[in-house]
Amino acid sequence: MRNNSNCSLDEVDLLIQPLELVIYVPIFVLGFILNAIALWVFCFVFKKWTESTIYMINLAVMDLLLLLQLPFKMHATNNYWSADKKHFCSFLESLYFMAMYGSIYIIMCISVDRYLGICHPFHAKQLRSKKSAKIVCLVIWVFVTAVTASVYTFRRPGNEDFHCFHDFSDKRWQPGIIVSLEVFGFLLPACVLICCSVQSIRTLRHQKFARAPARIIYSSLCAFLVPFTPCHIAIFLQFLVHHSVIYECNSKKNISMFLQLSLSLANITCCLDAIFYYFVATEVRASKDRIRKSITRIRSISASDT
Repeated sequence: MRNNSNCSLDEVDLLIQPLELVIYVPIFVLGFILNAIALWVFCFVFKKWTESTIYMINLAVMDLLLLLQLPFKMHATNNYWSADKKHFCSFLESLYFMAMYGSIYIIMCISVDRYLGICHPFHAKQLRSKKSAKIVCLVIWVFVTAVTASVYTFRRPGNEDFHCFHDFSDKRWQPGIIVSLEVFGFLLPACVLICCSVQSIRTLRHQKFARAPARIIYSSLCAFLVPFTPCHIAIFLQFLVHHSVIYECNSKKNISMFLQLSLSLANITCCLDAIFYYFVATEVRASKDRIRKSITRIRSISASDT
């Protein structure tokens, strides 16, 4: 039982438990299939990697890593775990948040890479390369792994049974942690993504082959803003609850429900990213076709001249 200032949230938990299963099952099945296909296509069908495919491969791996936590979350929703599984639970929670915020930063970097290629094509030749894309992805992996390692301190001490992915200690709601999470985990990447997207779309209006890049930009905005905006608003509201800025019982219940639902729905990013993969794959294929046609045209002109 969870009780916060005599305001019981048990009825919220009872309502959320079946809803989480309804949300998780289709996301897990569809997301796993789509990301596995995307990984296979980018690794084996497109044998020559570009900056975009390197980012896409890392994004697909992050999504698969996040999806692999969902069966454990589904089990933990309706079952208590014994106290000896706390370290294993902390490990799973760390992987989950690592994959979530790794996806956020990779989507942001894709947007920056796309912005450089569209708005600064001459400088992009020096800044964009497969080597730099690999280094950026490596830095993201190291950064999110180091940051999410702190999740190990969020689990309440004790020998009682517990719900994994729930009932974190009060350390999680310290102002420094929440401000860092909101600013560096969401607001900063969101601002970078929106600014780069707006500038790229403005530039594309005057270009001939603008359709495919524009679709990638819109899909990246969708894959970022739709799943991640509600849950970070909910985290901030729950922070206000923990610090007694919001104290009315009905408001606490509504915020608790909003937080749990939005965090569950945030996993839909694993399916939305598939739209991203499709447009990138289409663009890569279209680029290959244009190059092939250009080579064929040059050869036919050379043959006619001789």
